[in-house]
Amino acid sequence: MHATLPLLQTTQFPAIHRLALEILQANLGYKCNQTCVHCHVNAGPKRTEMMDRETLALIPQVLAARGLHTLDLTGGAPELNEGFRDLVRAARAQDCKVIDRCNLTILLEPGQEDLVGFLAEHQVEIVASLPCYSLKNVDKQRGKGTFDKSIAALQKLNALGYGKPGSGLTLNLVFNPQGASLPPDQAVLQADYRSELFEHSGIVFNQLFAIANMPIKRFGSTLISKGQFNDYMRLLKENFAAANLDTVMCRNMVSVDWQGFLYDCDFNQQLGLAIPGQGRPHLRDLLGHDLIGNPIRGADHCYGCTAGQGSSCGGALKEEGCAA
Repeated sequence: MHATLPLLQTTQFPAIHRLALEILQANLGYKCNQTCVHCHVNAGPKRTEMMDRETLALIPQVLAARGLHTLDLTGGAPELNEGFRDLVRAARAQDCKVIDRCNLTILLEPGQEDLVGFLAEHQVEIVASLPCYSLKNVDKQRGKGTFDKSIAALQKLNALGYGKPGSGLTLNLVFNPQGASLPPDQAVLQADYRSELFEHSGIVFNQLFAIANMPIKRFGSTLISKGQFNDYMRLLKENFAAANLDTVMCRNMVSVDWQGFLYDCDFNQQLGLAIPGQGRPHLRDLLGHDLIGNPIRGADHCYGCTAGQGSSCGGALKEEGCAA
């Protein structure tokens, strides 16, 4: 795999600083039942890195100490961590919103038959990756058979009320472009998703998040192999929108890796760009102090969050058929 960090570190990205911390995003491990082309984590079935119980136990303590309102769980497939359900229970007991970044097919894996019911019982918000509403494009990006499994998983979620008005069960979908392009207008694409998924499969959902692919890890390496890396970076920089700096996710969220170390975002985590501070800041450090006012470590990949309509873990930052 080609290393992208040396190509990103020299940057003119504007300096930004943290606001008050509101969201803790924890990567519970890199093991996943899928291997996706666009994956910036390089997750897959053979990855063994998983957050241990000692580190998991720190998370509810930090939520309480910092008065945080949202716990955002990611991976790999976060549900594959043996402590996933206990962590969800502990966070919900503190009346903290829990987000599960779910790849959908995990809901059909052996041993996970009751997972949908568990998520509904604890009112876990689902953010589910579905990079297109067509079988061909989804299977191209995520592997043969993924689309049909994803549709079956969405139907299971709908059957328990997810995505339906008044249910209290939120189901959001995530779109990633198929290649080296920016996401199309999120509102327009959301309307297309609603129409196509309901007409063909009876599926409903709350929102669609359009997220740009980051030029790091597996996707970044693919760009280099195809000779597209410099062109993609030029595209991101030419579409830089300064207004997006006010709402990028790193300003009120901190990312935690499977060992408990802190990063300004999940992308910095994958590049090994630790949050600025003495030594190597760790989850336990948040028990004693906040991060407000701290500088955010930037590099050229940050243009991916600020290009065009902008994108973050919550989709487009601006209010504005599946793109290739």
